[in-house]
Amino acid sequence: MDQLAAMRLFTRIVERRSFTLAAQDIGIPRSTATQILKRLEDRLNARLLQRTTRTVTPTLDGEAYYRRCLAILADVEDAEGAFKGAKPRGPLHADVHGTLARHFLFPRLPDFLRRYPDIQLHISEGDRLVDLVREGVDCVLRVGSLSDSTMIGRSVAMLDEVTVASPAYLKRHGTPRTPDDLGGHFAVGFVSSATGTTIPMEFTDGGTVRHCAVPSVVSVSGAESFVAAARLGLGLIQAPRYHLESDLAAGSLVTVLDDYPPTPTPVSLLYPQRRQLSPRVRVFIEWVSHVFSAGA
Repeated sequence: MDQLAAMRLFTRIVERRSFTLAAQDIGIPRSTATQILKRLEDRLNARLLQRTTRTVTPTLDGEAYYRRCLAILADVEDAEGAFKGAKPRGPLHADVHGTLARHFLFPRLPDFLRRYPDIQLHISEGDRLVDLVREGVDCVLRVGSLSDSTMIGRSVAMLDEVTVASPAYLKRHGTPRTPDDLGGHFAVGFVSSATGTTIPMEFTDGGTVRHCAVPSVVSVSGAESFVAAARLGLGLIQAPRYHLESDLAAGSLVTVLDDYPPTPTPVSLLYPQRRQLSPRVRVFIEWVSHVFSAGA
């Protein structure tokens, strides 16, 4: 393995905190990865990694070498990509909000793969805040306000939200005309994966945002379960309009409190702050931004 390949392996070990996972990512045996790192440390006459039975962490020398490797590898990728006809290539792992991806990204994904046939795209699905570097994720697509300073965020859309309920629920509890009418009403609780608490309902009233803690008899933490519970008449919900289009068209859910809409919800792409973007991640981010600007 040449010097650049050894650098790529070393950076992957630091990011994954594991010889085994780094070797799997690159496609070599773990024993080979161990040998390469030993030769690298011998050549540099420095100990780069601190190994325990459970994890691998960089030493002070390893941290410094890791930062230099990132800059060198990014420069190499940019230099290779500057030649005419060169296209982004290699593995790309994106973690996405599943409902959002199925509605906006997946229908247009064949076009991205035709444009960049040398990218091997892996899409995992979740709502939690992943540790991008430790888990080998290149970027994440998330909904809501995010304040993680270890990542760089790029806003790609603002989604209109609506308040809805099933006709059966409204027949039992009545239709609220203002937020002040919510006494005696119930909401389907949505538990935030970031805080572990139920998100209050939100209404814009004359330029002021009001938060209302409407009681719930059932709480969920998944977007599909959230909408399903509303269809069953278990309470009011607030969700992005795009996610409810088919239910609104079919009449299984109807909007209420239209004069007091929730604030729009931001959609963001995030990637590690300390890593330069590789060409393949850069083109993916540009493509996702274009998809939302065209269809959100």
